Amino acid sequence: MKKNLAVIFDMDGVLLDTESVCNVCWERAGLEWKLNNVMDIALQCVGCNKADTVKILSKYLPSEKDAASFLERTGELFEVVEKEQGLKKMPFALECLQSLKKAGFRLALASSTRAAKVHPQLTNAGLHEFFETFTTGDTVLHSKPDPEIYLKACQSLCLRPEECVAIEDSPNGVRSATAAGLKCIMVPDLIKPDSEMKKKAWKILTNLKEVAEFLCPTSKTVI
Repeated sequence: MKKNLAVIFDMDGVLLDTESVCNVCWERAGLEWKLNNVMDIALQCVGCNKADTVKILSKYLPSEKDAASFLERTGELFEVVEKEQGLKKMPFALECLQSLKKAGFRLALASSTRAAKVHPQLTNAGLHEFFETFTTGDTVLHSKPDPEIYLKACQSLCLRPEECVAIEDSPNGVRSATAAGLKCIMVPDLIKPDSEMKKKAWKILTNLKEVAEFLCPTSKTVI
């Protein structure tokens, strides 16, 4: 593999185990709001920013105002869990970033989460320092599966999409990265790959250790 390419990471479900916390919060909020099939709705929103999540929720609630209130409640519950328990890193997250950095890759982030959450969460996990640029959900009009966030992430590095590799866990993330012209490695978290993902993803790997080994086959990894 050519040196000095960039690897652009999603955050939730790739670097940090936020998806499992989100599920608990959505389940609790769903009970409070008596919202049926709340987890099916939540899966539709994986990889989406706040604005697009509200649009999806508004299909199942009386109005966008109610949808925004529901999402705000999930955020309140998330903050409680995060404060009490913290957020865990996904397996091999630190070791993968160390290996890629050592191998000469430039690293960037493309997360649908707002910057106000991205920066402290990555800092608390000890991962913030690895990234050169951060493209977050509040900097784009349309979140994943729209390609906008990955196009902006590539622009932030002054690189073409074909010079970058994306690391994603969700179908929306894979769709976004590949639509932007990046090769995408899928490391599934909550949503398992279907036939569409098997066609769109460059590789489907089990964990971030395998990502480091695949991208740095001739380098001595730190894992």
